[in-house]
Amino acid sequence: MTTQRILGIVLIVVGAIFLVIGLNASDSVADRMSNFFTGHFTDATTWYLVGGGTALVVGVVVLFFPGRRRLT
Repeated sequence: MTTQRILGIVLIVVGAIFLVIGLNASDSVADRMSNFFTGHFTDATTWYLVGGGTALVVGVVVLFFPGRRRLT
């Protein structure tokens, strides 16, 4: 297994974990109150969701679309 594949798998796992944490945090009382009064989630929840989604997408791209291979 190449380093690039391992990196892709790690990014997918970390992204999924952050998404789950963000989704669980969005159901908390603090986030519900923040969403009710301001219409937005708290900053921490937003960063978990955005970071998790980004890591997940980058991991999939790295895993399934490897870079060019060298002809040596």
